[in-house]
Amino acid sequence: MSNAKFLSPHVVTDISQRPSREEAELAVRTLIRWAGDDPDREGLVGTPDRVVRSYEEFFAGYDQDPVDILNRTFEETDGYDEIVLLRDIRLESHCEHHIVPILGKAHVAYLPDKRVVGISKLARVVEVYAKRLQIQEKLTAQIANTINEVLQPKGVAVVIEAAHQCMTTRGVHNPGVTMVTSRMLGAFRDDPATRREILGLIQGGTRDLH
Repeated sequence: MSNAKFLSPHVVTDISQRPSREEAELAVRTLIRWAGDDPDREGLVGTPDRVVRSYEEFFAGYDQDPVDILNRTFEETDGYDEIVLLRDIRLESHCEHHIVPILGKAHVAYLPDKRVVGISKLARVVEVYAKRLQIQEKLTAQIANTINEVLQPKGVAVVIEAAHQCMTTRGVHNPGVTMVTSRMLGAFRDDPATRREILGLIQGGTRDLH
């Protein structure tokens, strides 16, 4: 399955089209000067290199294929067809408007239809999309849509709760605010009882199983 449908048409997939490391470091030097400091002073002389290396980690998702991560599935499920939920996946992303952190957690669930996937793969898909410039609404949809397309389950549910430092450290300076987004597909969208069940599991954890 091609990954083309899971990439924005504006994503630079050809590494040859990207600026060189030297150009990236020069850009950081320019920003330091613009901020009013001297990039050649002792405390800042290594900063361009450190920033570029940080960006390589922050945005590693551009070089990873979420479809490949999910493609290895298992059919020996002994008839298991109930909800599979991975709660509290740590989420670290960056706002595409200000390039400041988005920090929170994701809850990812699906209803299998003959095939299941290793649970670590669900966390990896979250990480791949999070390690790109994002808005939370798009991130939520990308995770859910990819799982739905690759696994073709009976339903997919993704809920993300996150704090945006573009609100807490700049602009309105409003700490403690959390944004919640969700995307429900298949049975989680169409069946109110199944939707209530997954939301109860996410909010209440294992107590709902007893």
